[in-house]
Amino acid sequence: MDFDPAEKMAVVNIVHSVILADGVVHPAEIHEMQHLMQHLDFDSSLIQQARNLDVEQCLFFLKKLPQAKKEYLAQLLENVAKADGYIHEKEKDLLLQAFSAAGIGKVVKKST
Repeated sequence: MDFDPAEKMAVVNIVHSVILADGVVHPAEIHEMQHLMQHLDFDSSLIQQARNLDVEQCLFFLKKLPQAKKEYLAQLLENVAKADGYIHEKEKDLLLQAFSAAGIGKVVKKST
């Protein structure tokens, strides 16, 4: 899936936010980010830039994504949230907010 630079930054921002949401960075979450780095072809400098993207900018770019990219993003975020074996309540809240703001009609079920 090809993302333009602004889309890529917004995706990295929200993935990074999900990783940090529960206050614990699990090695499996880092692995998911590394996989994303290879798949979307970016390096750690983009992560630093994406961290500076404010929420409104991020959601603006996510909302404009075509449906196929939104579906990819939804699956990606769910994979990141589940990487440590469960979806923490803070991760679930962030996913629901992101899905709603971006117009993604996905329901996140709590994983045990």
